[in-house]
Amino acid sequence: MATDTAFQDLITKMKAYAPDLDVGQIEQAYEYAKEKHAGQTRVSGEPYYTHPVEVASILADMKMDVATIMTAILHDTLEDTSATYDEVKNKFSEEVADLVNGVSKLNKIESQTFEGKQAENFRKLLLAMSEDIRVLLVKLSDRLHNMRTLYHFKDRPDKTARISHETLDIYAPLAERIGIHQMKEELSDLAFSYLNPEAQESITNRLTFLRKEGGSVVKKIMKHLETLIAKEGIKGEVSGREKTRYSIWKKMQRKNVTFEQLSDIMAFRIVVDNLDECYHTLGVLHSNYPTVPGRFKDFISTPKPNGYRSIHTTVLGPEKQRIEIQIRTHEMHHEADLGVAAHWAYKEGDKKVNVKDLTQYRWLRELLDILEQDHRPEDFLENTKLELFQDKVFVFSPKGDLIELPNGATPVDFAYAVHSDVGDKCVGSKVNGRIAPLNTKLANGDQVDIITSKTQTPSPAWERFVVTGKARSHIKRFIRLQQRSEYIILGKAMLKKIFQLEEYDFTEKAVAGIIKQMRVEEADDIYANIGSGHFSARDVFKIIFPAHKTETVKMPKEGFQDYAIARATGSNQPMPIKGLIPGMAVHFARCCHPLPGDRIVGIVTTGKGVTIHTIDCDTLETFADTPERWIDVSWGDGPDSPESHVGRLNVTFLNQPGGLGAVSTIIGKNGGNIVNLKITNRSLDFWDILVDVYVKDTKHLSNIIAALRATPEITSVDRAKGR
Repeated sequence: MATDTAFQDLITKMKAYAPDLDVGQIEQAYEYAKEKHAGQTRVSGEPYYTHPVEVASILADMKMDVATIMTAILHDTLEDTSATYDEVKNKFSEEVADLVNGVSKLNKIESQTFEGKQAENFRKLLLAMSEDIRVLLVKLSDRLHNMRTLYHFKDRPDKTARISHETLDIYAPLAERIGIHQMKEELSDLAFSYLNPEAQESITNRLTFLRKEGGSVVKKIMKHLETLIAKEGIKGEVSGREKTRYSIWKKMQRKNVTFEQLSDIMAFRIVVDNLDECYHTLGVLHSNYPTVPGRFKDFISTPKPNGYRSIHTTVLGPEKQRIEIQIRTHEMHHEADLGVAAHWAYKEGDKKVNVKDLTQYRWLRELLDILEQDHRPEDFLENTKLELFQDKVFVFSPKGDLIELPNGATPVDFAYAVHSDVGDKCVGSKVNGRIAPLNTKLANGDQVDIITSKTQTPSPAWERFVVTGKARSHIKRFIRLQQRSEYIILGKAMLKKIFQLEEYDFTEKAVAGIIKQMRVEEADDIYANIGSGHFSARDVFKIIFPAHKTETVKMPKEGFQDYAIARATGSNQPMPIKGLIPGMAVHFARCCHPLPGDRIVGIVTTGKGVTIHTIDCDTLETFADTPERWIDVSWGDGPDSPESHVGRLNVTFLNQPGGLGAVSTIIGKNGGNIVNLKITNRSLDFWDILVDVYVKDTKHLSNIIAALRATPEITSVDRAKGR
């Protein structure tokens, strides 16, 4: 029988919440795993079977049922050993075999690219979850233990970065969405430590300093809160907790503030016996302390989609500083820690719970619907990220059903959330009883009514403002089906125009003669590639008539806008700007340094083609009297320009040794490249500089700004505009 210390610790944990536990079947699973993994070791040199025991121990902390614990112990046997499904089924049970098989399927990745691999992993994960969410709980625990031991790969920075990115992109958000808050925070913090160790160390040092300086303040606030509620006859447990380093970092990014400007690094929690005392406690707090406007949320009357319930309020506390306070019952606190795992708290005779029985997990069914629309793994990952990473708003249907949508959602997103057919046939909407444009941003509490028509089809323009993955995937699917015929018509017209300009008669036979040479299957493929901007009409003409010598011919000026991707003069790569005529030269304004992600506008400049400005650029005022020179453009979804873009920063840092070096080091470590630097002000204490940095897009620039703000030597960083 098993005697290993880690396994005995696991049994001790389980007996603490399941005194009548039948240890025999768990020991049998452990011995079977040891036998099958015999001779296998982890990178640390430890026997491999120690890993599944640690995974099971994480699940035991969540008080999981016996089947889940056994699955954790056996979760790698089908993939990494000679064990078979039938063998596990006969030796243990069909339930355990199905769970182990579900976990094993997640690891069989077929895609080759990193993005494709990540997306395919997510796809299989969700498919497995559709059968039993316990598969996800085992996988999340497996990922958590792997992250805890990732330091063994310290000599493989590429591997640690890949695993950490995947953890932040997929596993931490999933842990949050099913309500396992503690696991989400630990996964995020561990990934953050590998992806941005400098920022993590900086925040850690500041938190250490804060604890020394403000430790007594925290104790005073807790004591004051305890005394206050006790006077009102409320029995409550008061605790204070420090926010994680990653959550602090994210807040610095989201709110564009420095560490010192954050007011809620510490949060306080009051746990009471029943629901009435929650609201009684809230009344006591609000009658004694001034409230901070806009910082009150009642997740008890309207729980989060993952089932989370609590009251959040921010007040000016006893020490005259803003403090965040959470109020909940003991039951709510238990569910907040365990989330969906609370549904499998150990009970004799527990049955498998299907995700369809958990009505609050509507988001999962929405993601499964996206699977049916997106055939490319990369598209699926993009659309599911939209679902996972945005804050939510809650709106009502005319019948009073509450529907959760991402922040910024529109009536079109609502229509697709109701049903795919409603979205496809949507022609108008009413918000709170009044006719509203389809691009209206919905707010919490809005009542939305969709007007439909049998003859309506999805509009490509909807893609510009929808925010849900489901809506976007349906619209893209329709566009893919309709766009080819439009590209064929456009490409054929462009080729005919070249024939006409060169005084040749256009014939289908001439085009058919180069099908093999162009490596396509039919003439329509040539027209479609011309219309989409992948082939140049003039290049195709030259292939048809290689002996023809031509003078410079003017490009066609009508009919191409909004259909073709703009092309740089003399370049074979599509430019990432939509809304320009093919062949038109493109320049990016130095006054505002537009980046992919900014809203932009094109200004026709004589002799220079089109100059791209940000929509809020001050220079645009000089063109107010010539609206005919303005062109409606936007960043495209196709291949990006091969060149980087210049982002300009205003940086203020301490005048001390290493100050300027810290600026350049942080920019370089975050993938930026300084191309110009100008000192705008010097003093005994501070330097102000303008820095031009090559970046990919606005998100890349925002990451650099956040990294700079987390550096002690740097006092302020902002995006600059102007020469």
